[in-house]
Amino acid sequence: MFQLNQVNVRRDGRDILSLPELTIATDKLTVILGHNGSGKSTLVNILAGQLKPDSGQVLLNNQALVHLSARALAQQVAYLPQRLPAASGLTVAELVKLGRFPWLGTFGRFRKRDQKIMNQAMADTDILAFKQVLADQLSGGERQRAWIAMLLAQQSPVLVLDEPTSALDVGHQYQLLALLQRLNRTTGKGVVIILHDINLALRYADAVIALKQGKVVFQGDHSSLLNEAQLSDLYQANIQLINHPTKDKKVAVVC
Repeated sequence: MFQLNQVNVRRDGRDILSLPELTIATDKLTVILGHNGSGKSTLVNILAGQLKPDSGQVLLNNQALVHLSARALAQQVAYLPQRLPAASGLTVAELVKLGRFPWLGTFGRFRKRDQKIMNQAMADTDILAFKQVLADQLSGGERQRAWIAMLLAQQSPVLVLDEPTSALDVGHQYQLLALLQRLNRTTGKGVVIILHDINLALRYADAVIALKQGKVVFQGDHSSLLNEAQLSDLYQANIQLINHPTKDKKVAVVC
């Protein structure tokens, strides 16, 4: 699990993240919610080792992140930023292969085992048929699955994703979350993901962390979402939960 103690990040003389104590399970699908500027991306960047807090301690399985080399951290945490890096000229297979770099043996030698892991990652994300296609030629949903395949090929036990649905249409958003949930259930990989859509969180989250002005305002399992007052206060809107017409689930609407 992640353990954050007295973590603080300051910018321009103000605290943009202030976490006296926070624990995040690394075997669940955890959704981070909050309005723009609430500190969500700052938090996931800290979890992924992309940003060091100005003060405080961040532990992963009782190891301080600051003491892990880049290679050792990549073996533990796979990170997908909100803005995907350029993949110009790379086929899907070449993109997915990048995920194996933290594990390559002496002299960076690529082995049969690495190819097998790559193929499995592409099969798990249903993009094996596109492995020789240039990544930039894929649709938005297919490209996102290719990057997820790269994370899977990295074989890190924890996936951290910063708003991976932001550039996707509604259908592909639900497909991506269904994929991440299936991977969590079948492989045991932990998923920590930023979402803006409450209904995606209602359907797929095991655990929730809600941030407001850089502080945790509520945290808990899925049931913590079933509180209209908490959600309304979080987003400063009148949010009501209604029964889904065909599923045994709740749906959030703004009234």
